[in-house]
Amino acid sequence: MNLYPLKFTPIPKEKIWGGNRLNSILNKEFNPDNQTGESWEISGLEDDISVVKNGFLEGNDLEELIEVYMGELVGDKVYDQFGIEFPLLIKFIDASENLSVQVHPDNDFAIEKHKAYGKTEMWYIIEAEKNAELFIGFNQTMNKNLFLDAIQNGNLPELINTEKVESDTCYLIPAGRIHAIGKGVLLAEIQQTSDINYRIYDWDRRDADGNTRELHLDFAKEALDYNYEKKHKTDFEHKMNATSELVKCPFFSTNILEFNKTIEKDYFHLDSFVIYICLDGECEIQYDDEETVSLTKGETVLIPASLKNLTLAPKQDTKLIEVFIQ
Repeated sequence: MNLYPLKFTPIPKEKIWGGNRLNSILNKEFNPDNQTGESWEISGLEDDISVVKNGFLEGNDLEELIEVYMGELVGDKVYDQFGIEFPLLIKFIDASENLSVQVHPDNDFAIEKHKAYGKTEMWYIIEAEKNAELFIGFNQTMNKNLFLDAIQNGNLPELINTEKVESDTCYLIPAGRIHAIGKGVLLAEIQQTSDINYRIYDWDRRDADGNTRELHLDFAKEALDYNYEKKHKTDFEHKMNATSELVKCPFFSTNILEFNKTIEKDYFHLDSFVIYICLDGECEIQYDDEETVSLTKGETVLIPASLKNLTLAPKQDTKLIEVFIQ
């Protein structure tokens, strides 16, 4: 039987800073008594490998599928580079409190220290409460000594760039850039397959037992990019019934699709899987002439590389993020 658009069972992650908007806004069915901070939509990370929930492949996990279908599923170029490890991790994140200030290593540092990939990521802001903030980069040129002095003196937050954030904005967070998601932000995150996070500062937060969370300053001070960057928000166009580029980097490419009319997608020259993340609305994905899969707000679907021609038929105004590897 032929491959088809694959949906996976979301993996909830309870977090000290989590809330309930993954249920109330993105239509998840997680335990409402938990502080669910993340929904892992598509994951190839060990111990958290996504499992198919639709069609004849239901119950199979993503690693098993890549092992069987190889380039037919992920693209020949992607398979040659990554083997059976899926190269991206797709999440929704709901921050009801500030996340810890972190940095992620680049590939070279992560391979040397952890024998794993580094993490470059991007955020698409789905919803932001009034006065919500992001913390991205330093607000001045820094170096390792200045950073360690700030940690010692307790004034690191004063040296981090703070940005008021609005819905429908996009940010690229390269490996090495200090960052944190602020209270009141709901976003979609696309990242390299990695769960390496070096926690730098946690707002003096304590858990129910009065304990602070572990910091990783020895790694962080080596992984940080101390350069000052003036601009962090990604410029892009909101175009109805068209595809607009969001981010293009060595690890993934992303577009935004906003449409209320039928859109034809041709992936003939793309040797990669495609992921659609539905941020709003509802549509049908038509493939193999007459076959269809529905996609609604809060759902994510993996389009196998073997499916080259699709039709996206909206049932209402619909907004998708399109993700692939070039």
